[in-house]
Amino acid sequence: MNFELNEEQKMLKEMVHHFAENEINPVAKELEQKREFPSALIKKLAELGLMGMSVPEKYGGSETGSLSVSLVIEELSRVSPSLAVIFSVHSSLFCFSISQFGTEEQKSKYLTKAAEAKILGAFSLSESEAGSDATALKTCFEKKGDTYILNGIKTWVTSGKNANAYILFAKAKTASEKPKLSAFIVDKDSPGLKITKVEDKMGLHSSLTSEITLEDCEIPSSNILGSEGQGTKIAFHCLDRSRIGIAAQSVGLATRCLEEAMQYSKQRQAFGQSISSFQAIQFKIADMATLLDASRLLTYRAAYLSDEGKPYSKESAMAKLFASEAANKLAYEALQIHGGYGYSKEFLIEQLYRDARVLTIYEGTSEIQRLVISRYLLR
Repeated sequence: MNFELNEEQKMLKEMVHHFAENEINPVAKELEQKREFPSALIKKLAELGLMGMSVPEKYGGSETGSLSVSLVIEELSRVSPSLAVIFSVHSSLFCFSISQFGTEEQKSKYLTKAAEAKILGAFSLSESEAGSDATALKTCFEKKGDTYILNGIKTWVTSGKNANAYILFAKAKTASEKPKLSAFIVDKDSPGLKITKVEDKMGLHSSLTSEITLEDCEIPSSNILGSEGQGTKIAFHCLDRSRIGIAAQSVGLATRCLEEAMQYSKQRQAFGQSISSFQAIQFKIADMATLLDASRLLTYRAAYLSDEGKPYSKESAMAKLFASEAANKLAYEALQIHGGYGYSKEFLIEQLYRDARVLTIYEGTSEIQRLVISRYLLR
């Protein structure tokens, strides 16, 4: 088995690593503290050709595949988990959804602009009573002539305030108890769409997560993605892909946790020597490194299977489950190694500890990933 990245992937990873160190790292902490959306950094990502990685070349992108996208997310997350999830949602959910299910007209209209970051994309499935059970959503649509009318409230929309367009899911107004969902491309300036709340979150402060209210929101009938009733298929297909992105985000964050823990353990003196010389700390470092490597390999495997056109739903769930749980474990141990200073906002590990917590929740909780995995194994 070959676990080596090819030369192109190595060059991509190195390029993004240098960009992250030189352009993102110096401003990331300030962006988090000010809760400021990283618009300037997104523009720079577009200038590097990264915002169109899930866009076919025909529409101005590079369509480099899931593994390459994961490498970028990993390097971004190492210095800014917030920017990483913004990029992941744009690439792995918005662009990928339209690329896979959109019409020629939709691809030309949205993907060309998305590849240049002239528009930023978002994905809106969740509602206050529809999280793990996506079919419980209450947002509904009805068709009137050449227009769809949408009503409802969508929650937890990553980049909701700053995005220009959303992949948004709703059920028919006359739907039964177990409705089939439909997917729509909804422009931010659509009549009847309002950003009604920006969440005050525990972490990922420069990724602004919003609530969207739809009051007789009008969109053209040409903006349905796929066909009516195909929304569940679209959502689950694209979430399989995006879970690899969250696994990669977890790997990047966990990498920084290990780096911070090792650096601090070499500097911190106790009982006349650095704490890195104590076996208790060495064992923690060893366990952290092992969890990190396992997370990375599971993530790369899922991405590889996706790129090869092979089934990968179970593997993406495994990667997301393991890597997100591992990232939380590494954040915990890194903070523990820092001792009291880890609890201070002066040290980066305090932020990473908060940022890590959501990884086991969004785009499918750990419990949902275990359901997905077990169903594949037992069916």
